[in-house]
Amino acid sequence: MTDFRRGVRIGVDVGKARVGVARSDPDGLLAVPVETVLRAKAAVARITALAEEYSATEILVGLPLNMRGEDTASTQDARDFAAAVAAASVVPVRLVDERLSTVSAHAALRDAGRSQRNSRSIVDQVAAVVLLQQALDVEKSSGRPPGTPVPPAQEPA
Repeated sequence: MTDFRRGVRIGVDVGKARVGVARSDPDGLLAVPVETVLRAKAAVARITALAEEYSATEILVGLPLNMRGEDTASTQDARDFAAAVAAASVVPVRLVDERLSTVSAHAALRDAGRSQRNSRSIVDQVAAVVLLQQALDVEKSSGRPPGTPVPPAQEPA
């Protein structure tokens, strides 16, 4: 193992209607689903409350990019959500590449015998698990934090 930074991480998969949330154990061995948060005004507050509840050291927000690594229609929405979380939280926030996390989540649920219709309520959590586990694995193999930091909100001058 490389220089892995010990601590619980919260993984966030931002969708138009729902936000999937996952967490890791302090050693970064396993990401597990936490809950699905409705995408409403209270979503950012719920994410920061979960980070506090689990004593998270970091919040990782999925950044949806296309297969060439370019922005998609949802990229700016995820950036804006991450910025709102960073402004509301004392916990550092990072944006991490989440290519194929939702596709992988749907495939895993299908393999488990769940239809897409019956999986709507949990697919966002599974996608958050996928992106968080991938980020943990990247840090463990490279020794570097995944993704890019989201700067905290600047105080007005």
